[in-house]
Amino acid sequence: MNKTLVYSMLAGSLMMMVACEPVENRDVLSGAITASDLQISATPVLVNGKKSNSIALNSDGVGCLSSWNYGNGTAVGTNATVQLVLKGANDIVFTGLNHDGTTITKTLTVQIDTLINVPAEWGLLCGAGQKSWVWDDTKPSAVWGNGGYKSNVAPGWWTVALSDINTQAGALGEGLGAEMIFSVQGSSLTKLKADGTSVKGAFSFDMTAKTLNDAGAVWAKGKLKTKNITVLCGKQPNAGNAPVYEYDILTLSDTKMTLCFPEPGVGSGGTAWFWMFKAK
Repeated sequence: MNKTLVYSMLAGSLMMMVACEPVENRDVLSGAITASDLQISATPVLVNGKKSNSIALNSDGVGCLSSWNYGNGTAVGTNATVQLVLKGANDIVFTGLNHDGTTITKTLTVQIDTLINVPAEWGLLCGAGQKSWVWDDTKPSAVWGNGGYKSNVAPGWWTVALSDINTQAGALGEGLGAEMIFSVQGSSLTKLKADGTSVKGAFSFDMTAKTLNDAGAVWAKGKLKTKNITVLCGKQPNAGNAPVYEYDILTLSDTKMTLCFPEPGVGSGGTAWFWMFKAK
């Protein structure tokens, strides 16, 4: 038989076989998910019959990458249990990333009736959601300045009175008339300057990071850290006015906050800087 004819017959048979075989590609991705397609949930864990601030998040099977913003933090993944810090109605924003690069969002509202294991500092700093802090005019003789690390609890050496704070912070717009707003949403810190402008960053705190004085007593009850922002007049005068992003918390109540920054490398009695604030 002619070889050309044989090859043609074989080729024809193969084409028929291919045409008859069903095609299945398990790696082909389906279309992008839309908000109406989302089957997600945020469910408060019941504690003594009440809806607690422990929230179970679930987005199993949604077909997109899952991220959750619950106000005081974020979580990534289809399953997570997170801790919110406020009673009442709380919004949780779900963001899904589709395979084509598009994103979808959906807001779930949960009702919280009881708070479990929430650090009190959230309420002290942020009140019922956000709270403003200003220079402490109940201590007008010294709202900023330096003193001894682990020995002073307020400016004790070079002191700047409230009436003089503009000499140090006025050029920054962070003297008289300025304020700070601590907010649970996004763990954000906003400085409202005296000239009406504002800058925004974030904050966190660690109340396990205590500092003891030389007698073994608690001198600082924790640490406040800021990101992309400082507190009012948050600078180091002996280091070219470099910004300060980490502070010892000496006092924090509903009405008062005292912060301290020791100059790098100092020991007990070395130079530290102090800030005296009050709730607005």
